[in-house]
Amino acid sequence: MCNISDEELEDQVSDRLSFMQFTGFSLSDEVPDATTVWLFRKQLIEQGLIEALFEQFDGYLIKQGYAAKGGQIVDATLIPVPQQHNSDSENQQLKQGEIPQDWQDKPHRLAQKDTDARWTKKRGVYHFGYKNHVSIDAEYGLIRQYQVTDAAVHDSQVLGHLLDDDNEADSLWADSAPTQRGD
Repeated sequence: MCNISDEELEDQVSDRLSFMQFTGFSLSDEVPDATTVWLFRKQLIEQGLIEALFEQFDGYLIKQGYAAKGGQIVDATLIPVPQQHNSDSENQQLKQGEIPQDWQDKPHRLAQKDTDARWTKKRGVYHFGYKNHVSIDAEYGLIRQYQVTDAAVHDSQVLGHLLDDDNEADSLWADSAPTQRGD
């Protein structure tokens, strides 16, 4: 929602009527703090409910007459996370999908590491984190599908997952994918 942190969400819901109305709170309600928001999201993820809620909301939109029929826009947003300070050896192991032995022996250290985030380069600048890939219905501007990946995944690698087969329009807008040049 608005690309804000949990702390900013707490502040905005406490301060702005539009945020209160959207979230269903009134002026007299106690607003959840940032930790509560984070824990709630974590529980939704752990129980596999995020996707189910997203699909339920999409079904509601369709029932309200917002069926995706106006073409599709596919794009991705970088989600930065704090940079890791790892040794070259640790980084090599992470790239191979392995957890360094030293981290396994020290669970408190492993808990401080993001082992899934990756580096990518965009317009000559390096970024560390994730990508939020989305497919948006061009007519209504509503997100119809999404996928979160590490930052190194190119948009073209998740295109098949993002495309909405129910969108009857032939139009697709997306960034260009790398092509292989033949001889």
